Amino acid sequence: MAVLGVLALGACDRTSAQDDAFGARVRAYLLSHPEVIQEAVDKLQEKADADAAAAEDKARRALPGLRAALERDPRDFVANPNGKVTVTEFYDYRCAHCINAAPKVLALIADNPDLRFVFKESPIFGPTSEHAAHAAIAIRKSGGDYLGYYKTMMSTRALDDATIDRLALANGATHADLGPSPAADKQIADVASLFTKLDLGGTPAFIVGNNIIFGEDMEALAAAIAKVRNASRG
Repeated sequence: MAVLGVLALGACDRTSAQDDAFGARVRAYLLSHPEVIQEAVDKLQEKADADAAAAEDKARRALPGLRAALERDPRDFVANPNGKVTVTEFYDYRCAHCINAAPKVLALIADNPDLRFVFKESPIFGPTSEHAAHAAIAIRKSGGDYLGYYKTMMSTRALDDATIDRLALANGATHADLGPSPAADKQIADVASLFTKLDLGGTPAFIVGNNIIFGEDMEALAAAIAKVRNASRG
């Protein structure tokens, strides 16, 4: 047994030495040919770009069949409900990019009464985000100040359930509506299903006509809105 133990130990040592030697050769090669690293980075970026393009194409092809769910779900809060151009936003109250976009979203709504803006509660950052979405749905149910809640939530840091409930009550939710709600669970699940079918990947995401804007690219959103406006005029 002692001999076997020595042989096994020797085998481990040889493998380790071989690995070290191989690693040293790779390092030496990369130091001598740093352009290889850039080639690998470029290749990874090409793949990432191709994957993103494929995801966008898949989402756009799915849009026509999801239009009613995206734009006309009576459970969603809609700002400027009589507007002619519909914008749908998927967002999470704890998403840094959603927080950055929120003041611009509110300005768009205030400055453009022809924009019918649909809010899709999309909690992707865990239980606290889910609690915030439930509270928003409670405000919608009670006829409270949904936009006031959205504005306050997007400017409040270190959110926890107690803070969320306090802000929801201040904006018109009732204690009863803040309780467990199978209907709210179903609404959030349905939005999550839409999110997956469109392969959105993250928040915020905006839908305008057949245009999908990923992230807080407000210039792209403005361009998409202008495109839909111009098409409707033509």
